[in-house]
Amino acid sequence: MSEPRTVLARGMNAQRARWVWCALGALAGGVLLVSLVVGSVGLAPGRMLAVLLSVAGPEGQQGDLARDIILTLRLPRALAGFGCGALLALAGALLQVLLRNPLAEPYVLGVSGGAASFALLAMMGGAAWWLVNLSAFAGALVSIVLVLGLARRALWRGEAQEASPHLLLTGVVVAAGWGALITLLLTLAPDSRLRGMLFWLTGDLNTGGTPWVALAALLAALVLIVPVAAQLNVLLRGDFAAQALGVPVRRLRLRIYLVASLAAAAAVTTGGTIGFVGLVVPHLLRLLLGNDQRMLLPAAALGGGMVVMAADLVARTLIAPAQLPVGVITALAGVPLFLWMLLRRRHG
Repeated sequence: MSEPRTVLARGMNAQRARWVWCALGALAGGVLLVSLVVGSVGLAPGRMLAVLLSVAGPEGQQGDLARDIILTLRLPRALAGFGCGALLALAGALLQVLLRNPLAEPYVLGVSGGAASFALLAMMGGAAWWLVNLSAFAGALVSIVLVLGLARRALWRGEAQEASPHLLLTGVVVAAGWGALITLLLTLAPDSRLRGMLFWLTGDLNTGGTPWVALAALLAALVLIVPVAAQLNVLLRGDFAAQALGVPVRRLRLRIYLVASLAAAAAVTTGGTIGFVGLVVPHLLRLLLGNDQRMLLPAAALGGGMVVMAADLVARTLIAPAQLPVGVITALAGVPLFLWMLLRRRHG
């Protein structure tokens, strides 16, 4: 009797996951459409649809202005926000599996610190946005390689031992070093550059450039990690249990680390350091779906993308025409939400 019940429970969970995926996809699509019409310059929904469908609109300056606003400014920014949020939530979910620590998040291993240090150096020199983004990605890669080298025994050893504390401690120390360098750069930065540097540090999609890097990184991350989602479920039971069930623990740990780190690097490169998305979104979705990674990972990508798009919409319209950093909005919403989840778990 237990086996039919197990199959039935799995079927119900899968059905719930499909409903959650559809709901998150619909919400993300709705936020995207609202992002295209709402702003310091309001646009009619019909005009927005005409532009998206390439329907010939009225001639003149207003028609050209609407096309420029949607296709040059708002659509790339919204897609960049979706890509950043999806990458951060996916990276957070993966690192929580790898480190077996519910407080793990995409920046815990120092990726954001390396990216920020190199980006701030480029900004101090007055570099163009594309060079700032390139510098941020280079800094993230340096941090990934540094942690990988220092924690190679924890990641690559094949015996059934707990690798999480060593890897986590290495990442925390590297992140602390980058943090000290960031403080030094902010102290030495000229006043004319300081506002832009602080804005980037708290999340800035205004100069994100093309969204295709984040979207391509998201697609690559999903292709690499979704096929091994069932093995991630086994890895959650511990290295010894995973090895006993035939899971290649050493290769799987390395894959999780590289995918999560590169996803975080692509997100930081595109939108700066946007906090709390990779921590809160996976936790919130576990309340709905449980901890089955086959269902959680796609939901985390959809949920994270939707959250950052919505946060960016609020950030650029709340005090329009001025803009707020996206990370401020995600933090203001994420802190009370995470505290609520902690209290709910304690009293549950």
